[in-house]
Amino acid sequence: MSEATLALRIDAPMQSWGVRSRFTGRDTAAEPTKSGVVGLLASACGVARDDTARIAELAALRMGVRVDREGLVERDFHTASNVPQSDGTSPRTVLSERYYLADALFLVALHGKTDLIAELAEAVRRPRWPLFFGRKAFVPASPLIGTDGHSTRRGTGVVEQPLLEVLETHPWLENRFEQRHQVSPADGAELLRTVVDVPASDPEAELRHDHPLSFANDDRRFESRTVRVGHVVLTEAMKGAEACS
Repeated sequence: MSEATLALRIDAPMQSWGVRSRFTGRDTAAEPTKSGVVGLLASACGVARDDTARIAELAALRMGVRVDREGLVERDFHTASNVPQSDGTSPRTVLSERYYLADALFLVALHGKTDLIAELAEAVRRPRWPLFFGRKAFVPASPLIGTDGHSTRRGTGVVEQPLLEVLETHPWLENRFEQRHQVSPADGAELLRTVVDVPASDPEAELRHDHPLSFANDDRRFESRTVRVGHVVLTEAMKGAEACS
């Protein structure tokens, strides 16, 4: 069966991709997590939180992230008053710290069977439920998939290319040239960080505990996956002749 890749533009003033969020401490990863992206797609498709079979189908897609603009980690200090106590005693005040990414921009690529990829592209264009990046207040700043005339800049949608080729050649999503990216100390090449699903046998594999099994409110479960962190060279062809709008 044929396969394809879905390219998405993940762009918002604020994003949060928690991996170890518990109680009064809510963290964020430096790029979109597998659980966060699967949750985004599930919302677009109208998949119920306890539909483990459908969640497993989405989580089985191979995912790659290219960081087109590194975000800045920010912290909010929250105070919640009159929080009920489980023992019925007087309400209490709860203090919490919540971290998020500010001003980040990502290309997220998902690879799998063509029919599923096409279904997901249509769902993202016309989502069943609202889309947000980690928290309900963190909504997209631009379409995840571009409209005619802007698709190459705002997320190409479905492309018949392998995942790594998409990360290596897709036009840069940035619209400014004072961006935050890395420079190779060896040859001065401009680099964009990538995080890509790989088999556990890969010699550079790292564990990430963000592969979702269930999003049910009383049964949220995750397992580990393996990724490789690397870089792609930001070429003149990827920058293009004109800045993206």
